[in-house]
This record gives sequence, structure tokens and C-alpha cells, in this order.
Amino acid sequence: MLKNTFRQQVDVDRIIEMAWEDRTPFEAIKAQFAYSESDVIVLMRRELKRSSFNLWRKRVNSGTSQKHAQKRNTEIDRFRCSRQRSISMNKISKR
Repeated sequence: MLKNTFRQQVDVDRIIEMAWEDRTPFEAIKAQFAYSESDVIVLMRRELKRSSFNLWRKRVNSGTSQKHAQKRNTEIDRFRCSRQRSISMNKISKR
């Protein structure tokens, strides 16, 4: 039970980190964790302070957001950050 709870918290932490990253689209979060955009919004609202959540929503909803694959700049051809390999328990980088 404790191990499962720890794993769930690690997943939540990673989802939050991916949601804050500009280059990571919601589609990547869905592929890795099966969380839709609305699920991520609910998670962020639950886990972040109100002011942090408001900043994140403002950033995601801005015209320059790259969080949706269809709206991304065509020059961005990946969603992984430069330190992605060093992040443990990342399912995508282990494929």
C-alpha cells in the first residue's frame, strides 16, 4: 500500500512538472499518464496554491502557449526538456 501511494505521488509530481514545461503538450501527458487536459487542470487546481494555479492557467491560455500540439510552432519537433533523461521513472524516455 505504501509503495503504491509513493508511486502515485511520484506520478502527480511528474505530471505537474510536465504541465509547467512549455514544450510538453497535453497530448504527451495523456500518452504517458492517461490524463486528459481537463484531468490535468483538475489535478493542478487541487495540488497547487491558488495563486500558482492562476499563473499556470494564464500562461497556458496565453497566445504563445505551446501546450497543444496543433498550436505548436513548427520549429519545435520534440516535447522533452534537455534534462529529461536525468528524470527518473520517465516512461517515455525508457521506451
